[in-house]
Amino acid sequence: MITNTKDFGMIGLGTMGSNLVLNMSDHGYTVAGYDKDAAKGKKLEEDDKHNNVDSYTSIEDFIDALSLPRNILLLVPAGPIVDAVISELKPFLAEGDLIVDCGNSHFNDTQTRVDELAKAKIHFMGIGVSGGELGARLGPSIMPGGDKEAFGRLENMLKDVSAKVDGEPCTAYMGSGAAGHYVKMVHNGIEYALMQLIAETYHIMKVQGGLTAAEMYDAFASWNEGRLNGYLIEITAAILSQKDDKTDGMLLDMIADRAKSKGTGAWTSTDAMTLPAPIPSIDAAVSQRTMSGLQQERWIAAEYMGKHTAAAICSDKQNLLSELEQALYAAYLIVYAQGLSMLQIASKEYDYGIDIATVASIWRGGCIIRAELLIEITKAYNANPQLVNLLLAPAFAEAIKTGEAAMRKINTKVIEQRIPIPVFCSALNYFDSYFSKWLPANMIQAQRDYFGAHTYERLDVEGKFHTEWSVKVQ
Repeated sequence: MITNTKDFGMIGLGTMGSNLVLNMSDHGYTVAGYDKDAAKGKKLEEDDKHNNVDSYTSIEDFIDALSLPRNILLLVPAGPIVDAVISELKPFLAEGDLIVDCGNSHFNDTQTRVDELAKAKIHFMGIGVSGGELGARLGPSIMPGGDKEAFGRLENMLKDVSAKVDGEPCTAYMGSGAAGHYVKMVHNGIEYALMQLIAETYHIMKVQGGLTAAEMYDAFASWNEGRLNGYLIEITAAILSQKDDKTDGMLLDMIADRAKSKGTGAWTSTDAMTLPAPIPSIDAAVSQRTMSGLQQERWIAAEYMGKHTAAAICSDKQNLLSELEQALYAAYLIVYAQGLSMLQIASKEYDYGIDIATVASIWRGGCIIRAELLIEITKAYNANPQLVNLLLAPAFAEAIKTGEAAMRKINTKVIEQRIPIPVFCSALNYFDSYFSKWLPANMIQAQRDYFGAHTYERLDVEGKFHTEWSVKVQ
């Protein structure tokens, strides 16, 4: 047996793992694949057209195939399975070896693994990979974080296999520790909010606009040719054009109105509360997925409330579509602003050293939230690396102004028809709160001091104060 020759190892030869291995092989890298299911390994070898891949079902043989120091990638389900694989590997590893988790692990778990493996002088990195199965095969957006020295061993390979925009690879070093998985988590949180915004836009088109599937397709396809160009808009148009093969109608009309999730959106909301960082649009999107799952309760509640008499369908469809385009673009900006602001706050709190312009640049291609807008966002942060919030970038001032007005019109129109648009509403409320010189939090300070003696701060004098309130309520 020829040993110590393969550039990289991959544990987990499911669709994502196999596609990434084939991508690596296309770029000239030799890879040893490991999976307990021999059939997966055999298929991988058959699909590899360059004879760069060998598969193994024995962990010892797999380890022996790798060049030294070893570079081992994992694409296995997040959680206990990652730890089980690490435990299986450790007896065979030596100082300087590198384990890379390419799955959707929680950033706290990644940081724990970084710290624990460092005690044995084994490198551990967490890498976020976005783009789905096709992205893994043809070029994803890749978000590596961890030991910078270890990153140097992966850098060229990651650049080669990643997506490209204007010849630039959609990957870069994100920062220390668990920065890679943290950036991927926030990416997914933004993804939740953008998907919900599109769903709300579709809802308004369908119910208030009375648009047909063909008309909605035309709208989204047209938007994808303009400033809203992006993967999610593109697939929305494709979905709206899909006929159902079981009926004479459209497939979308036959899909149940309940959505599931894998938890990364909720992780984003949870850590935003911990930091703290305000991301109300992501929070609303996570909550609305949960609400959609209460389908039977919603059916009962709808009957309980009684039939609602809706207002007349909009007579000016083109004006509605124009307002929706402006509102959606502005809401997109507000969602990105929330997510990127959270990354800035987290980078300081966890000492990651994340550069926001770099993050935006590698999201331009390959990932699920890739969009034309990210090119302009990258420029905004390159122009001002100290930009604290995207909404303050001069480049977006006019779009925000017209979009704000459109969001107000859309919100007003749909309230009468009981069309729930929680992310549009939260985006507008975030805008109004962020640009408000005064918020009524003085009342909250007073209430907390009244019932709990938590003290309050004053406008005219520094320090903490407590009042013995003259009116006592039992």
